Amino acid sequence: MSETPRPSSAPTTERTTVAIVGGGPAGLMLSHLLHLAGIATVVLDNREVATIETTHRAGILERDSVRLLVDSGASDRVLTEGHEHQGIAVRFGGASHRIDFQELVGASCWLYPQTEVFIDLHRARTRDGGDLRYGISDTAVHDVAGDGPAVVAFTDADGVPRRLEAEIVVGADGSRSICRDLVPDRRQFFREYPFAWFGILAETPPSAPELIYARSEHGFALVSQRTETVQRLYFQCDPTEDPEAWSEERIWERLQGCLAGDDGFTLHEGPIIQRSVLPFRSFVQTPMRHGRLVLAGDAAHTVPPTGAKGLNLALADVRVLAEQLELALLKDDDGALDAYTDRALARVWKAQHFSYWMTTMLHRVEGSTPFDEQRQLGELATLVGSRAGSTYLAEGYTGWPQQ
Repeated sequence: MSETPRPSSAPTTERTTVAIVGGGPAGLMLSHLLHLAGIATVVLDNREVATIETTHRAGILERDSVRLLVDSGASDRVLTEGHEHQGIAVRFGGASHRIDFQELVGASCWLYPQTEVFIDLHRARTRDGGDLRYGISDTAVHDVAGDGPAVVAFTDADGVPRRLEAEIVVGADGSRSICRDLVPDRRQFFREYPFAWFGILAETPPSAPELIYARSEHGFALVSQRTETVQRLYFQCDPTEDPEAWSEERIWERLQGCLAGDDGFTLHEGPIIQRSVLPFRSFVQTPMRHGRLVLAGDAAHTVPPTGAKGLNLALADVRVLAEQLELALLKDDDGALDAYTDRALARVWKAQHFSYWMTTMLHRVEGSTPFDEQRQLGELATLVGSRAGSTYLAEGYTGWPQQ
């Protein structure tokens, strides 16, 4: 595929060292880390800041993601306002089985919504004088394979056409990336799933102190949290489901059915203030670098939400990328960016396996046989009954040590 065509107008030309296309958590964290290294960046995003700040996104942070936010000076709120979770419950056959992360691997994860991560990073970059351009349009990237600077053309929030020259362009522009198609020798790997998540926000107190991952005859359900008064819950549904076709009574009936058991566990019910259907898939593109262009986060890979890996992979990508860019730009290490793909994908494929494993273990598939059902229950029983199995889940969920 050819590169995005140049705009016909003659915009004002500006220059920077690294142009970051995408101003979500990945793009902002990369900009923050490069600022600490003394490398200039410009962050570009077609969304308004207020839109991102008010788009509710769930968030489970691995221990190293929390450490990155805190140690880099981007956030201390994650420790004061986030909720440390030292385990999760796996529920099947009408009973809950706690996986104790601290006892098994000496680690925790933190419930801290992605929206709050964005707010913290945006504040940090604003505090430090970061060049952040939100509300732009007509973004086009070209000249990434030439000897000269790469170029990002765009129209700014005031309607002024601009041309940004950069030594490196980073595509951190999410799952609908315009940057990934500029890699001519790309290979793409997919796994489509025949189900989606029906997600709700409900005004209720928490129903449990930690997350509950449930598998029942109705399929998968997840009991998550948001605040002391608002909770996030999900259940398995068809990807074509219309969320508005479900009454509140029907939604609560399905969720209660997924969690029902002989122990008498029930969910707190309350007004549903938001509902949506979340289709998902597994996706990886390689290589993650072409010429002066590199990819990070969802632009290069997506995972099912079951393993809580998406945001954590994006943060892990940019931590590695910041190190490789520092070597390339400040140490004149010509091979540093060549190593980025392999370093990043080593973790990505581990996370792909973990997310796929959790997804297939906990969801019901249309047309499954009684053998399939019993085998799945046998896998869950082996998991919770084996210290080795429980340790694998705990290690993967809290995050593998960063290399």
